[in-house]
Amino acid sequence: MTSDETVSERPSGVARTLVITAAVLAVLLLGAAVGLLVKLPGSTSGAAAPASGSVDVGFCQDMSMHHLQGIQMANIARDRSTSPEIRQLAFDISSTQLEQVGRMKGWLMMWNEHEQNISGVYMKWMDAAGVHGHGATTPEAGKPIMPGMATTDELTKLRTMPAGDGFDVYWLQLMLRHHMGGAPMAEYASTAAGQTFVRTLSDNMLKSQSAETELMKDYLAKRGAAPLP
Repeated sequence: MTSDETVSERPSGVARTLVITAAVLAVLLLGAAVGLLVKLPGSTSGAAAPASGSVDVGFCQDMSMHHLQGIQMANIARDRSTSPEIRQLAFDISSTQLEQVGRMKGWLMMWNEHEQNISGVYMKWMDAAGVHGHGATTPEAGKPIMPGMATTDELTKLRTMPAGDGFDVYWLQLMLRHHMGGAPMAEYASTAAGQTFVRTLSDNMLKSQSAETELMKDYLAKRGAAPLP
């Protein structure tokens, strides 16, 4: 084989980017398709879709937003970490949450609801939960953000850190906090949502993220680091 043939067979950086982008879009569309195919209550019985502000709608809107940042952080680690175990975990998180976002956005579309919470008050649908029913926690630039969400400065730091142990530790700390911050939403929706499939999805989220949370704690301990306060 000539050197020219060898070079021509290697995918260019542009080609690799296109392949990855196409794969991500395909997963998101698949999740949305699954969400749209779920038989909604009322399709045969005449029952109404969930109301705006309900647990079902609020959970799908807020958890989609929460997940999208998790996917963003996971993709950074997948592309930049030098640790095979970190890259694998990041890939798993990104793939799982991308498919879940597709489902939730598909349901919101079927319910004729906005894909995002436009009120600016997050987690209001958790009023009955007491502690978490206040809408938001950590403020950034005067705007409330949901529990576990990384700030703009934290994301910038993550993107600009050199690859290595320091990067892996910081990513684990941010992602662990992110998982733990989102867990109360999934826990609440798993019992309070009106739609069976929303309760099932939120319960599955809680189980998978609980396992990932323990794994990240273990990875941090192996690196002599602790979770963020």
